[in-house]
Amino acid sequence: MMTSLTDRKNAAISRGVGMTTQIYAERAENAEIWDKEGNRYIDFASGIAVVNTGHRHPKVIAAVKAQLDRFTHTCHQVVPYENYVHLAERLNALTPGTFAKKTIFVTTGAEAVENAVKIARAATGRQAIIAFGGGFHGRTFMGMALTGKVVPYKVGFGAMPADVFHAPFPIELHGASVEQSLAALKKLFAADVDPGRVAAIILEPVQGEGGFYPAPTAFMKALREICDQHGILLIADEVQTGFARTGKLFAMEHHDVAPDLMTMAKSLAGGFPLAAVTGRAEIMDAPGPGGLGGTYGGNPIGIAAAHAVLDVIEEEQLCERADQLGNRLKQRLAEIREKAPEIVDIRGPGFMNAVEFNDVKTNLPSADFANKVRLIALEKGLILLTCGVHGNVIRFLAPITIQDEVFAEALDILEASILEARG
Repeated sequence: MMTSLTDRKNAAISRGVGMTTQIYAERAENAEIWDKEGNRYIDFASGIAVVNTGHRHPKVIAAVKAQLDRFTHTCHQVVPYENYVHLAERLNALTPGTFAKKTIFVTTGAEAVENAVKIARAATGRQAIIAFGGGFHGRTFMGMALTGKVVPYKVGFGAMPADVFHAPFPIELHGASVEQSLAALKKLFAADVDPGRVAAIILEPVQGEGGFYPAPTAFMKALREICDQHGILLIADEVQTGFARTGKLFAMEHHDVAPDLMTMAKSLAGGFPLAAVTGRAEIMDAPGPGGLGGTYGGNPIGIAAAHAVLDVIEEEQLCERADQLGNRLKQRLAEIREKAPEIVDIRGPGFMNAVEFNDVKTNLPSADFANKVRLIALEKGLILLTCGVHGNVIRFLAPITIQDEVFAEALDILEASILEARG
């Protein structure tokens, strides 16, 4: 009797590595995945916002193959290479802010966040960091400390790094206005931490794991003013929001606010491991030589892929495409809402969209309904992801390159799944 892949996985891999599906990928192309049994799925997850340019975009694959024929690793800190320098120049020019900037490359989003905190502390000589409830910043110890959700990210892992404080994120739907969040921050300064000890405030312009809640522009501008008043650095975590997902290359562009430091990863390299921190030149230069880096940081394969990703976003006008797709999705969800009162909110800039569900009887967040929709859709061949502090949100992260006919098919499956979940 053959052992199933699931049984083999359970026997070989830590149960701490959670899995949303039991689909074992065999191949993928743009917005579609085929499993080892030949079943085909439409991918509305994109490896959690990693393949904005689609699975195996021809230009990305060509760039990677060309780099494979040159060299795969030297460690930039030992034998550097021009492509690393060039990509840093491109990000310095493309990220918000007209001031001089510098960049470092690392491997993961969590690593980018860790380094942003290191840089902020080195530049300010301060220790404390402020993050927000519902925020997600990675699974390393500093990433966990910054993350505003206990289960499953912090539970069982012991004490978190000190000098990390949390304030409520403004979410009108859940009773937290911009004014209330700012008042809570003021109270934090009065009761818990002297603002003169705060190195940085970090937030996602649109919360990812927390539920795809966009930060209001008024809030972002107020944070910029608070940071300037107290000599605090503003860190924008654009790991999930970056690279055309919100209809702009970076979500901070929606607010006309320039952060002092920005973290990037996920779609930066179209499926290859690469992350970056870009920020004000004088701040980025605060750590001494050797204080930043990593063996695989700025791997040549990821660097080559990232150059191709930036080219594809520009050439295929993916920012405009994200707006078009997001508008179509939100319009269809609004039509579905007329038949499904469980839908209490439809939101998100560009193609970083979400739908939130409540129980119609209690009017409380319903993780059960969201998960039911996800499972029904999976049976019908559509991969969806849930999120949110209450687990009652479905987020939509299809590749921005998704074909129109595949997108239309996915929307039909989504509507059928929501209506079927209603019973």
